[in-house]
Amino acid sequence: MTSTGNRSKLLKNASTVTTLIDAVMEFSKGRRASGVLLLVAAALSSRVPGLGTATSLLLRASRRLR
Repeated sequence: MTSTGNRSKLLKNASTVTTLIDAVMEFSKGRRASGVLLLVAAALSSRVPGLGTATSLLLRASRRLR
C-alpha cells in the first residue's frame, strides 16, 4: 500500500504535468501569454502546491466571463 507522503508527491507531480499540458494546449491555440503564464505556474508549483491548478482554473474562468 502507498504511504501518504508518496500519494501527496504523486498528486503534486500530476498537478504539474497537467499544468504543462494546459500550457502546450494554449501555445497550440496561439495564446502565448496564457501559455507562458501556465509554464511559470508549473515551474513554481513544485514549491507552491496547487498553484498550477489554480492558475489554470482562473484562466478558464476569466475566458468564460469575457
